[in-house]
Amino acid sequence: MFDTVAGIARLEDARLDRALARLRADLLDVQYSVLEQAKRPVIVVISGVAGAGRGRLVNTLNEWMDPRHIRTSAFAPRDEAERARPHMWRYWQALPSRGRTAIVFQGWYAEAVDARVGRNIKRRVFWHRLHQIRRFEHMLAMDGALLLKFWLHLDAETQRARFKTLRKDPATRWRVTPEDMQELARHKRICRVAEEAIRLSDAAHAPWHLIDASDVPHAELEVGRILLHALRGTLKQDAHVRPPALPPVVIASEEPAPRLHPPASPRRKSDYETELERLQGRLNLLLRHPAFSRRALAIVFEGMDAAGKGGAIRRITRALDARTYRVHPVAAPTEHERRYPWLWRFWRDVPRDGRVALFDRSWYGRVLVERVEGFAVEQDWSRAYEEINAFEREWSEHGIVVCKFWLEVSSDEQLRRFNERGRQRFKRFKITPEDWRNREKWPQYVPAVQDMLARTHTEQAPWTIVAADDKYHARLAILQTLCERLEAELG
Repeated sequence: MFDTVAGIARLEDARLDRALARLRADLLDVQYSVLEQAKRPVIVVISGVAGAGRGRLVNTLNEWMDPRHIRTSAFAPRDEAERARPHMWRYWQALPSRGRTAIVFQGWYAEAVDARVGRNIKRRVFWHRLHQIRRFEHMLAMDGALLLKFWLHLDAETQRARFKTLRKDPATRWRVTPEDMQELARHKRICRVAEEAIRLSDAAHAPWHLIDASDVPHAELEVGRILLHALRGTLKQDAHVRPPALPPVVIASEEPAPRLHPPASPRRKSDYETELERLQGRLNLLLRHPAFSRRALAIVFEGMDAAGKGGAIRRITRALDARTYRVHPVAAPTEHERRYPWLWRFWRDVPRDGRVALFDRSWYGRVLVERVEGFAVEQDWSRAYEEINAFEREWSEHGIVVCKFWLEVSSDEQLRRFNERGRQRFKRFKITPEDWRNREKWPQYVPAVQDMLARTHTEQAPWTIVAADDKYHARLAILQTLCERLEAELG
């Protein structure tokens, strides 16, 4: 592949200077047009071999355009906070909002390529990482992002000559690091692994551009022209033009359907409180188990209004150390959050190792309220099932135990609770006109819930359906399930 990288047509110095000046002005104009339109985020990945001018190119693009509207990210070896979260977490933090630009130095490819070059991961793991990246980029493109990826290439002879020139000059000697010389020694293997990564991740919605970097100014001109052409093209496109769907990845569950906790016989309050205390103690001990320091727990609660989600969460948190958990009440996305890919706001709330995250409603709003209310078009909510499965799979692969509960409350019991909330002063804040309006749409929610449970029940992140007309039973069933799941995971 790299043997066929096309050389760049050289311009004489005067023509080159004029072309660069015109390009700079054009890029600045189109950057502001994209910013004003605010329909698409722009993501530019700069990668390539050492000594090819990657850092200079990143700086040049920031000089040509307005850096106030550009987020430039470079990723060093993972720190403690990054190692304590799923693999793709830190890359989600680097995403720009609609209209803005992200320039990513090396990006999500460098880590996988470096690990494979150093033989720190097997080929199967390398392919899995690339599959994650491909899905990540596809999801961004489906949400309207413009993705451009550049590989700046030098052959081994040119790379060696460039390093030699830099090392001769005391003023530039610092630019050649021991790591650069190591890359030179492994040039052939780096190119072979990079070719495989490029081949497996090149797509119409996230194309790779191979750039001959033997002449840095001309390489910058080529990159700038490609970027300008793409930005001008995106101004003419509808923001809802989407790439074709990726084939779904089906993960078979050992359970043919979500686990169901059936209604229990009426329970005396004294018996309930005794059992509640026992289960809370059991949960507390499990979360203090040494093995849990390398794991995390995400607890998701979904259900109709007044199903008892808040009450169940309070009974769980009473068993936890306040320093180790966080409750995330999920409402409609804010105007700021709507400017990012729809899963972005949930990636911010990934629990780190040794921590617990409780979600009072969650990412399932995309296939429930957004589907029923028409806030998401069918194309968006229908693809969300597979995106959610991939999202939860990444959490699980990192070691996060994902427990999902659907609290099943009957229409009659919901009505009784609504009326009770209206009568009791300390519960009035729990009932709003929106709750009554949602109740009228109960028939539309039923098929949405059925689809959600059927299409997102996986072995790694199974659903548990809890009969919630009896709050005492529901709370105990949830605690019992959490304890059993943690015991199974922690061994």
